[in-house]
Amino acid sequence: MKPFFAVPIIVFATFTSTALSFSPALSKVSFCGGHRNYGTAAAIKTYSSSSSSSSRFAQTSSSISSTAGPFEYALIFDCDGVIIETEELHRLAYNAAFQAAKLEIDGNPVEWSVEYYDVLQNTVGGGKGKMFYHFRNTTGAFPTFVQDGKVMSAPQTLDEQQSLIDNLQAHKTELYKELIAEKATPRPGVIELMDEAMADPKIAVGVCSASTKQAVTKVLDVTLGQERRNRLNVCILGDDVSKLKPDPLIYVTAAERLNIDPSKCVVVEDSMVGLRAAKGAGMKCLITYTKSTEGEDFYGEGADAKVPDLASAGVTLEKIFGPMKESGPTADILA
Repeated sequence: MKPFFAVPIIVFATFTSTALSFSPALSKVSFCGGHRNYGTAAAIKTYSSSSSSSSRFAQTSSSISSTAGPFEYALIFDCDGVIIETEELHRLAYNAAFQAAKLEIDGNPVEWSVEYYDVLQNTVGGGKGKMFYHFRNTTGAFPTFVQDGKVMSAPQTLDEQQSLIDNLQAHKTELYKELIAEKATPRPGVIELMDEAMADPKIAVGVCSASTKQAVTKVLDVTLGQERRNRLNVCILGDDVSKLKPDPLIYVTAAERLNIDPSKCVVVEDSMVGLRAAKGAGMKCLITYTKSTEGEDFYGEGADAKVPDLASAGVTLEKIFGPMKESGPTADILA
């Protein structure tokens, strides 16, 4: 199936001190991390070749593994809804992509309401997963669409359905990046807490998001700045793992990458999907809820703490890790 839009893509590769790290649990390399310590050398494989560019890759990986030191704790942030309230921007971008492709089911245009998107974000992780869930579980049918000015019938085979979803997601990502550039601002207290953690050599800092690499990188560059993003010890995105939240794989992989016991990791999340992933990995989870998730029973699902945002609740590194340092990993955070 041909894509229903054509966007020229130019890729620029810039080689800096940013780390290229590898893990057996990852399906791809993550370029989101930076030059703070990454854990043990065993968690990082160095690939080299005779080409100059590959040699630079190898040197970067080798330098990280050789200077790696132990972390005692880890603070890991989700992206959407935690670093920035992006869910409404995601919804708008999806609806714009649906409209551009003229998606229809039984003559009715496909459109996600605020209320319905709230359900989706607390049920399914990742954009493609949300679309598959919608067409397979909610509507029970895939839509017709317009391609090259021609109305195409609803895809029937798995390959045709995957192609439609892939094209929709690609266009949605481009629309979303435009919205982010216009409207992105970090949630209160996020930058302050992240900087406090980055200043502590015993605490690893990371981002684990089910969103695509293109989307998250844009968000992090706009909200955190490239320098701060490059200082992340671990950054695992939806493209990097075979299973998305609520599956715990993304957080299990982060702990393995950092060589830290999961019980000494604290995850900042905003949704039920993220909470289940964090708790499934054996980590503590601090919820910073949003308007679309404030009604969820987070404590009933095992949340360790819940606040409207980090700033208004006065969340500091000491309030998170102080009790754990004094009484062990089982201690209550923000107590």
